[in-house]
Amino acid sequence: MAGLSLSLLLVAGLVTWSVLDCDPYVAGQRRPAAPQAQPSLAAAALHDLEDAVVAGDAGAARALAPRGDEHAGSLLTAVVDNARALHVRDFSVRYVDEEGGVADDGSWAAAVDATWRFAGFDARPARAEVTVRFVPRDGGVAVAGFGGGGRRTPLWLASRLEVRRTPATLVMVAGPAGEADAYARRARTAVPVVRRVLPRWRSGLVVEVPASAHDLDATLDADPGEYANIAAVTSTVDGSLAPGSPVHVFVNPDVFDSLRPQGAQVVMSHEAVHVATGAATSNLPLWLLEGFADYVALRDVDLPLTTTAGQVIRQVRRHGPPARLPGAAEFDTTTTHLGATYESAWFACRLLAASGGEAALVRLYERVDHGAALGPALRSTFGLGVGQLTQQWRQGLSDLAS
Repeated sequence: MAGLSLSLLLVAGLVTWSVLDCDPYVAGQRRPAAPQAQPSLAAAALHDLEDAVVAGDAGAARALAPRGDEHAGSLLTAVVDNARALHVRDFSVRYVDEEGGVADDGSWAAAVDATWRFAGFDARPARAEVTVRFVPRDGGVAVAGFGGGGRRTPLWLASRLEVRRTPATLVMVAGPAGEADAYARRARTAVPVVRRVLPRWRSGLVVEVPASAHDLDATLDADPGEYANIAAVTSTVDGSLAPGSPVHVFVNPDVFDSLRPQGAQVVMSHEAVHVATGAATSNLPLWLLEGFADYVALRDVDLPLTTTAGQVIRQVRRHGPPARLPGAAEFDTTTTHLGATYESAWFACRLLAASGGEAALVRLYERVDHGAALGPALRSTFGLGVGQLTQQWRQGLSDLAS
C-alpha cells in the first residue's frame, strides 16, 4: 500500500505540475503559442521600404504601414518625400536583431542597420543602428515607425520636413515653411562669413532642425537635457569619430528661436566654422576650438566689447579673472556661466589675432589641429608660451572688467 500510495502521489504531482506550468493542453485544447518576432518577414518589409525610397514611390511606402494606422502611413509617405527633397543616396536598411521582446499583439521593435547620405553634401554615407517597430499584418509584417530603443533616430526618418537647398546649404526643418525659410537665410549668410577667413572650405553646410529639444535628444541619442542650454551643436550624423563621417549642424529650437536675430546669426556662423574645420572629430584644446569659431562668427559684427564679452566681464568683476584658459569642465553643456566661458575663449583668440594677425591665428589653429603640440606651435607662430598667453589673457579680462 505504501508503495502504491507513493506512486499515486508522484503521478498526481507530475500531472499537477505539467498542467499548471508546461502542458500545452488546457481542457482538451492546445494553448495558443506565444507571439514571436518574424525576422525574415521584417527583412522583406525593409527591402520593400528600401525599394520605395530609392524609387521615390510614396504610395509603395505607405502600403507598408499597418492597416488603419494613419500616422504610420503618413510617416512612411513623408520618409519618401524627405528622401526625394534631400537627394538621399546609398540608402539601405538591414534587419539586425529583435530587442525588448514581443508584445501580446505580436508587435516588436528591432535594431536595424541603416546607411544613407545626402548627395552634394555628404562625401560618404552615415551608418547607424536605428530602431524600427514592426506589426504582423495579413500573414506578413508592416512597418509601424522609427525611434526609441536608446538609439539615434535620423531626423529624415522621424517626421515630415521642410527642405531648403542651395549649392552651398541644405536645411531641413521639422516645422512650418516660415521657420524653414528663416533657418535657410541664416545658413546662407553663414557660408560667406566663414569663407572670408577660410576660403578653401567648399564642402557646404547641412543644418537639421528637430521640432523641440526633446526631439534633438532623440536625433543625437543624447541624455535628456544634455543640450538644453545650448542653441546648436555640430556633430557627426551617426556619432562616429571616424574621419570622413558626415558632419551636420543640429539646432535646439527651444533655445535658438529665443535669440535675437543677430545672436542667432552668430550661432549659425559659429557652427558653420565647426563644419568647415572638422571640429566634431578634432582633439584641439577647447578654448582654441570654440574661441576660433566665435572669432570668425563675430569678426564682422559691429558690437561693443561690453556686449560680446558682457557675461565674462560680469564674472571677472565678481570673482576675478579665471586662473587658466577654459577646458572641458568649463565647456560642459550643463555647467553654469557657459556663455562667459565661450566669451573668454573668444577673447583669447581675439588677443592672438590682434597681436600676430588673423593669418597667424588660422595657421596656429591648423597646425594644432593637425597634431602639433600647442606650446611649440604657439611659440613659433606668436612668440608666446602658454603661460605668457594666459597671463596676457587674464590681464586683458581684468582691464575689460575695470
